[in-house]
Amino acid sequence: MASNPPVESKKVWTTLITNTAYLTGLLTLDYSLKKHGTAYPLVALYTDTFPPEGHKALDERGIPKQHVKYLLPKVSKDFTNDPRFYDCWSKLTPFSLVEYDRVVQLDSDMVALQNMDELMEMELDPPSLAGKGDKVFAASHACVCNPLKKPHYPKNWIPENCAFTSQHDTPDDAQIHGASPAFGLGMPNGGLQVVNPSTEVYQLIVDQLSQDTTMDYDFADQSLLGDVFHGRWVALPYIYNALKTLRVQGVHHQIWRDDKVKNVHYILSPKPWDEKPEATSQESHDWWWAVNTERLEAEKKRGIDDGF
Repeated sequence: MASNPPVESKKVWTTLITNTAYLTGLLTLDYSLKKHGTAYPLVALYTDTFPPEGHKALDERGIPKQHVKYLLPKVSKDFTNDPRFYDCWSKLTPFSLVEYDRVVQLDSDMVALQNMDELMEMELDPPSLAGKGDKVFAASHACVCNPLKKPHYPKNWIPENCAFTSQHDTPDDAQIHGASPAFGLGMPNGGLQVVNPSTEVYQLIVDQLSQDTTMDYDFADQSLLGDVFHGRWVALPYIYNALKTLRVQGVHHQIWRDDKVKNVHYILSPKPWDEKPEATSQESHDWWWAVNTERLEAEKKRGIDDGF
């Protein structure tokens, strides 16, 4: 699946974009990575559904882009309650991008608060291990507490099964290490994935997508990764994929430290850009707005003012 990459760097950040709903998030993510001095480019992975005005916005800002296929399993699951999961299968694409040595996939509803280029250097299994090693990829755990008490979430999504709960008594260590990748439900959050692309590993993923068992995957890509590579991934500390819900009192506030967080993930609704900057629903949204406002001011000086 290798193609001519749009950048010379062999190590890249990537983010999937299928429509313009997340485009403002992508632009602010790109700005935040550059603001904190990353040495690596962010490549927008776009699908056929991404419209011309989106392409124009990326081109005007000099953000490199690369076409990817829209991935879906053979048997389609009904994600009416969480339609965002239809797009999530395509977040498995970075495993196939063998034109790069290292890909760090990021969700577009993230903002970097610190430099995290060390993710480009951390040790993972080489492609030659073909997905049979113990460090196939790196990610932070999913929070399986279901703090919003969504009724359609699985019954085993309870605090007792959450890897972050196991770290409440060791908050200092939680800034540096993740819990065991096999803890509780053993599910990574798909928002940030550190990958050494590999044809063999990607084939394992594609093979799984052809199985009827994908009907059992309530959380699309991350369910698949947690199943196929159970306990064989590197669990990063929460600071690299700091789910905004962790900060809430009574969820995982015990481990959250504002000054340690490197990358905030604005999971669930509302997204920060769905709110007005003077009327945000939570303090962490103010952080996003501060970066976004700075981006917009910098772009206006360059003559870019397209509403994104």
